[in-house]
Amino acid sequence: MILFIADRIKSLREKSGMTQTQLARRLGISRSAVNSWEMSLSTPSSIYLVELSRIFGVSTDYLLSLDDGIKVDITELNTQEQEMVIKLVDYFKSLKEK
Repeated sequence: MILFIADRIKSLREKSGMTQTQLARRLGISRSAVNSWEMSLSTPSSIYLVELSRIFGVSTDYLLSLDDGIKVDITELNTQEQEMVIKLVDYFKSLKEK
């Protein structure tokens, strides 16, 4: 299923438990602007795309449906923990290839 920016914004907002009004306040815009984005009546400017990516912890590419890959930030883990996560991911990938 192809998700468009409107779907992504709405889905991310709902998953974070935010209302349109709360998101609008964080962005310093009107609730109707957020509603307009979610209904595909308009699209956020690049400034708001960057801010939305920060708020929701996703890339702008994800918001624009240019990258559907899942990203996990493991930078706060120590080197040994990072290596374990990478090995685990590699293990699951190898199972898919069989």
